[in-house]
Amino acid sequence: MDAGKRNVLGVLVDALDYDAATEKVVAAARQGRPFALTALAVHGVMTGVADRPHNSRLNAFDVVAPDGQPVRWALNLLHGTKLRDWVSGPELVVRVLSRMADEGLPVYLYGSTPEVLGRLSASLSRRFPGLRIAGAEPSKFRPALPGEDRAIAERIARSQARLVLVGLGCPRQEIFVHALRPLLDLPLMAVGAAFDYHAGRMRSAPRWMQRSGLAWAWRLMLEPRRLWRRYLILNPEYLARLAAQKVGLWKPAAAAPTDRPAHVFTV
Repeated sequence: MDAGKRNVLGVLVDALDYDAATEKVVAAARQGRPFALTALAVHGVMTGVADRPHNSRLNAFDVVAPDGQPVRWALNLLHGTKLRDWVSGPELVVRVLSRMADEGLPVYLYGSTPEVLGRLSASLSRRFPGLRIAGAEPSKFRPALPGEDRAIAERIARSQARLVLVGLGCPRQEIFVHALRPLLDLPLMAVGAAFDYHAGRMRSAPRWMQRSGLAWAWRLMLEPRRLWRRYLILNPEYLARLAAQKVGLWKPAAAAPTDRPAHVFTV
């Protein structure tokens, strides 16, 4: 299913399923063309609500997948899309990498720490024996220096990778992907916590919690100090804004997409 982009609180989210998202990424990898995808949960959508320039960046992505029940519910409630499932970043990574391994298309990993990348590379190689990992580059956890975006893009291009997975956390990873998209003829996927999940450092919420829209409660239980503000403040605001958009009390305008990268972004 791919019903196109729909306005959710001013962020253009794609009403699509796993099959459609996977095919779009693999097609771009096969054809060697620029492509940017992110999977946004409530927090990701709310970053676009709070920051108009970031809203413009998100709306420039080729695909903004609905990650989590609350975003799927929003698409169905506001636009009647009848979307039957959400598109989880970690699960989408599995489906895309399975196809990349089958077709012999190399992958580049960018972000997180050397330890996590080492564990992630080993885990992916075991799960997908035919997968070719062209390179793995940890985050420097600092703002990019002048020209550093081009230097990173050149390293990725030299590796002959056909896909880049970016794990920098929201919204840093979306800002990074948006900046590098014009510099690379291949798809970039902002995959967030997928690095930690597939490296064995984080456990997914039980399926019943995911289906009930309670995956956020699982994450909050695991990391209360870091995530309490995100979930206990942003979630009620998300629901209030969603209700206001549904009944017509608020008509959020989607910011025009922009190709202009952020002045400062993390590498």
